[in-house]
Amino acid sequence: MRTTGYAGWMWGALAALLCVAAGAQAADGDGATLRIGSKRFTESYILGEILTQAAAPFAKAEHRQGLGNTAIVLAALEAGKIDLYPEYIGTIDQEILKHPKAATLEQIRRELAPLGLGVAVPLGFNNTYALAMRGGADGAHTLSELAALPALRFGLSHEFIGRADGWPGLRQRYGLPQQPRGLDHGIAYEALVQRQVDVIDIYSTDAKIKQLGLRVLDDDRAYFPRYDAVLLYRLDAATRFPAAWRAIAQLEGRIKADDMIAMNAAAEIDGKGFAAIAHDWLARHAAGAAASSSAPAGAPRAGLLAKIFAPDLWPLTRQHLTLVLLGVVLACVAGIPLGVLAAYAPRLRQPLLALVGVLQTVPSLALLALLIPLLGMIGTVPALVALFVYALLPVVRNTCTGMLQVAPGLRLAASALGLRPWQRLVHVDVPLALPVILAGVKTAAVMSVGTATIAAFIGAGGYGERITIGLALNDNDMLLAGAIPAAALALLTQGGFELMEWLLLRRPRGRGAV
Repeated sequence: MRTTGYAGWMWGALAALLCVAAGAQAADGDGATLRIGSKRFTESYILGEILTQAAAPFAKAEHRQGLGNTAIVLAALEAGKIDLYPEYIGTIDQEILKHPKAATLEQIRRELAPLGLGVAVPLGFNNTYALAMRGGADGAHTLSELAALPALRFGLSHEFIGRADGWPGLRQRYGLPQQPRGLDHGIAYEALVQRQVDVIDIYSTDAKIKQLGLRVLDDDRAYFPRYDAVLLYRLDAATRFPAAWRAIAQLEGRIKADDMIAMNAAAEIDGKGFAAIAHDWLARHAAGAAASSSAPAGAPRAGLLAKIFAPDLWPLTRQHLTLVLLGVVLACVAGIPLGVLAAYAPRLRQPLLALVGVLQTVPSLALLALLIPLLGMIGTVPALVALFVYALLPVVRNTCTGMLQVAPGLRLAASALGLRPWQRLVHVDVPLALPVILAGVKTAAVMSVGTATIAAFIGAGGYGERITIGLALNDNDMLLAGAIPAAALALLTQGGFELMEWLLLRRPRGRGAV
């Protein structure tokens, strides 16, 4: 009886899961919303907010912020899940189109057109790559001088290390012998100040260059191209949202390098929110573009408690809980039958366990980057697939283990009583294996609470949004504002399963129970 109720709950949850996933997919396909993306660094967050607020009076606009690196945000653009995002000519030229030499703007537009993409609205500033060191009279002043200093420790962003216009070409051009270590751009400055590294890659509009008194090394062999900020957009966006596009087009040439540096400083040094920074800039500079954000301008920097209990806590909690619940339910629906199959079919046992084990070893960001073009969407659905993959192993393994631990004598007794195989499975094997199965589900659920933070990299929300912003700003309070609720949710999940085990498995079975 207990098992039948459990199975009914499972199938009911699966039906709810399919409805929610279908709703998420329908929402992703809503063509009435202008969706603006941004990458996971301060400047991109701010530009995404400026574009969103400039368009908001003329169309329903949504900012899908912090969508990871170039590969992820470009895949979202090509799949039609965002309509535009701020990009840089050098990145489009060498990283996206893979040109070995600088191409003209007309050539770039011709090659993007067959993809349904275009370049427009140069924003007015050049944010080129550079390398920087701590200030002082000693050390290198040009990139060429680095070749004679092999002991220098390089800490470079992961994207820069892999980009065609980043470390590989730079190393070849200047003959650099150093082996860099990968660092998130948001924490590289701190590592440099703490003397854990000696050289980092920077963006020329970074606010901390001046604040920390860093020395930007001269690109004396002119390796880095210009990185003029532009919009990379879907060609149909201008026709689907004509009024909003005209408002965005009025930003052309209005954001100067000094403006961008000041806005980056407001976020990274003063702790202002991206929406408030964009609101202030639009109010002062963008003639004809209305700022729609209600964020208070000049609000004081919030402390840890204020960030934890900010107004977005409940929406982020709801998103996080939804992802965890649906991911674990889906893992149970698929994993429990697979575990039973592995237990009853010895020849399939090792291949099945090996397969789910290999799936869990796939790096999360790599999996998400593959799922976006495969599923043709960003947001809830690819995040849900990733969580399902990572939750599958403990469910399958514990189900198989629990079924194998059922005493053979009990199975013989059930057969002697005339129970058919499926009846023995439902009334004997599964109830006896249930404690071990629940332990696997509990492990999957607790793991999923932490893993769900990756959902923020593809616009699915959750506590990961705070963590990605904290990484971009090197803001420890913001990191903790995402990590502490996630840890609390993991503890509540653990406690909830302990209570469930007590209610389902430890209650008395009747007056005659010994």
